[in-house]
Parts: sequence; structure tokens; C-alpha cells
Amino acid sequence: MAPVGPAAAAGRGPVTAVAPIRVVLADDEHLVRTALRVILGAEPGVEVVGEAATGAEAVSVVRALRPDIVLMDVRMPEVDGIRATERILAGTDDPPRVIVVTTFENDAYVYDALRAGASGFLLKRAGADELVQAVKLVARSDSLLFPAAVRALAAAHAAPRSDDRAAALRERLSEREAEVLRLLATGLSNTEIATRMTLGPATIKTHVAGVLAKLGVRDRTQAVIAAYECGFVSPR
Repeated sequence: MAPVGPAAAAGRGPVTAVAPIRVVLADDEHLVRTALRVILGAEPGVEVVGEAATGAEAVSVVRALRPDIVLMDVRMPEVDGIRATERILAGTDDPPRVIVVTTFENDAYVYDALRAGASGFLLKRAGADELVQAVKLVARSDSLLFPAAVRALAAAHAAPRSDDRAAALRERLSEREAEVLRLLATGLSNTEIATRMTLGPATIKTHVAGVLAKLGVRDRTQAVIAAYECGFVSPR
């Protein structure tokens, strides 16, 4: 039986506990995993449920434990973080969101991981607060993680601009969906986009869902990468 809180006792109904964000850590360095586990384990609402020392192990652990978030080292033995991300996202119903962890920000490996389906990336030198906020932001999935860095990666590594592909994307999107995608690419949250477009947050959420469906992608990071790749949005 669920415990009865003050609200229930006052006649306002039972208090529903919010499920914690379940995280798997994948890194070949034990000390790195330990540090991440200590930081995240001390944060209310976040629970580290598993660890992996290789990309292949990460795939198995994720399939067994079904976490919400995977912190994935981009360079690991046997199977690197890019291939592991691909396998996790392709082989799991309702897959977790993956945050790749890297030493270098402007790195082709990081961009390849985003193209493979990762929802964002985090530098290994990031502080504890930044780590926790990144996990919570990606789990919430209403904003882009480090939008300026994503634009820089796209400028350095995106495919050459294609006017035909950009035009084809414009034809698939409504006028409002196209504007939402442009604003997504700048890093605005749903609330910020709603303010900019003078529309309700629920309407923006519907437009974002429409953009994701028409692009055939799972989250806003993948939508932004797709927009840069086809030249719909210019990173320069």
C-alpha cells in the first residue's frame, strides 16, 4: 500500500512519487565510472542502476536493465561508443537516451555519435553540477544540450549543403513546423519557442512532435543534426 502523505490526509488525494532517472555508466576506466557513480548517486531523483567497461558490455547491460539514460564513453575497447550507441538504439524497444562522454569537444567521433543517435555529449572535465544538469535535461528532452557546441560540430563535420535536400525538407514541413525546427537549432526550449512564436506551450509540443515524425527521428538533437546535414539550417 502506498504511503499516505499530508496532501492525502488533507483530502487532496494521494501524493504520487516521481520515478528516478535510471542511469547506466559505460566507460573502460574504473575510476571514471566510480566518480560518475558517486556524483549521480548523491543526486535526488537519479539512480545509477548498472555499469559497463566495454561497448559490447554496455549493449548487454542496457538491454537487461532498460535505463532511461546511458553515459557512454565515445572511445572504448571491443566496440566503441558510436557502434554501441547504434546497437542500443536499433535493438531495444523504447531505447534510452544516450549521452556520449568525450575528452575533446570538437571531435569527429562526437559528431558521428550524434549522427548515430546520441542525444547529446558531455566533456570528461565537466563539473558535478554540469553532469547532473545534463542528465536531467536530456531525460526531460525539451531543450538541446549545449546547442552552441552542436552548431560548431555541424560546421566542422556536416555534409556539404544540399539545396535539393533542403527544399525537400521544406516541402514536408508546414510553415510553422519549419520555424519551430529553425528555433530548435538555435537551442531554444519549448517554452522559449512558445514565447518567440506567441503560441501556447502545448501547441509547440505538438509542432515539435510533427517535426520529429516527418524527419523520422526520435528527439530534438537528431532533428537538428538532420536539419544541418541537409542544409535546411546553416551552421555558419
